[in-house]
Amino acid sequence: LFRNIPRAIFISIPLVTFVYVFSNVAYVTAMSPQELLHSGAVAVTFGEKLLGSMPWIMPFSVALSTFGGINGYLFTSSRLCYAGAREGHLPSLLAMIHMKRCTPIPALLCSCATSLLMLIIADIYTLINYVVFINYLCYGVTVTALLILRWRKPNISRPIKVNLLFPVAYLLFWAFLLVFSFYSEPVVCGTALIIILTGVPVYLLGIQWSNKPKYFNDVIESVTHYGQKFCFVVFPQEETPEENGQPPTLNTNRKCRDV
Repeated sequence: LFRNIPRAIFISIPLVTFVYVFSNVAYVTAMSPQELLHSGAVAVTFGEKLLGSMPWIMPFSVALSTFGGINGYLFTSSRLCYAGAREGHLPSLLAMIHMKRCTPIPALLCSCATSLLMLIIADIYTLINYVVFINYLCYGVTVTALLILRWRKPNISRPIKVNLLFPVAYLLFWAFLLVFSFYSEPVVCGTALIIILTGVPVYLLGIQWSNKPKYFNDVIESVTHYGQKFCFVVFPQEETPEENGQPPTLNTNRKCRDV
């Protein structure tokens, strides 16, 4: 695993960069500047101009790409909620998995609910700008946190370790694009930043506030209990590795409450 992930990264990034760059070169070569400016979907216009009787290939390919991207987000976004809950940063219900399928059903439902809330925004382009800026900001903060950990805790276990030149170079480009984004779209970036900051009071009330009143804990416990019944989920339990060197497995026989 720790050998294949770096290989996948080093192969996929140059490959995707090559495809994107030469796709844009093809668009610029085959289309005039006026056609590019007036096109609502450059790839579709490119297909209509060059593919003759088969221009449908371009929108069909875009649809397949979109489906693949959404499929990846369905897996990663729910697992982020699941991992955050296991660290105690989200409600414990989100850290539970289905007893038979071993999938994080509550985390998946949470991701579904937040996705539906995003659909309240009528303008799809504004929604895209919000999501892209928030994701981009979180990527930079994550890389910064990794650098801080390399400095403050240099001796912790790191199965995958890269040269510091790569994250530093990334952060330089990230800072430049972040400043440029605030300069060109201050309203969109400011609104997206406010959306992120709405999580601060939730964190203070849910995590930092340790001496919660009994009625508050009773409500949370009841919600967790009925959520377990509804989703048929329990806490996963990691078994200790066997003597033959096998990796730890998940055991769903442990229950936090009778369901």
